[in-house]
Amino acid sequence: MTVHKTGKPFNDASGKRLRDWLGVTETQFYDPALFAIVPMAFCYPGKGKSGDLPPPKICAQTWRAPLLEVFEQIEFTVLIGQYAQGYHLTDFVNVSQAVAGWQSSLPKLIALPHPSPRNQLWLRKRPWFEADVIPALRGRIQEVLGDF
Repeated sequence: MTVHKTGKPFNDASGKRLRDWLGVTETQFYDPALFAIVPMAFCYPGKGKSGDLPPPKICAQTWRAPLLEVFEQIEFTVLIGQYAQGYHLTDFVNVSQAVAGWQSSLPKLIALPHPSPRNQLWLRKRPWFEADVIPALRGRIQEVLGDF
């Protein structure tokens, strides 16, 4: 709810974990010269039984492609969670499979689970994520950011 109240994406525990995964500071993360945070919808869909409701499909269908065309230099895309992965990955089956295939999508993009504290069990069952994916992710982020 912090994100909804402040209007600042990933301004919560999920954001703290995401910035840790990326190996960046909060200042770097919110610097528009370094990162573009592009949600699947520009609205909060509300709470569901096991977390937030999915973003309305009409949102991404309406504006996602035209918005991404505005960016002049996308060096690396981080697909966070099932909705982003389902939209961008033509062979998407589920988050676990998308994340497990992380090496095949580098250096252009990487699929990550949502960094929500609700995903503790997913992370515990997949120790390879923190052992293998996170170091590769941080390395790629450092390549893209350089000395920033």
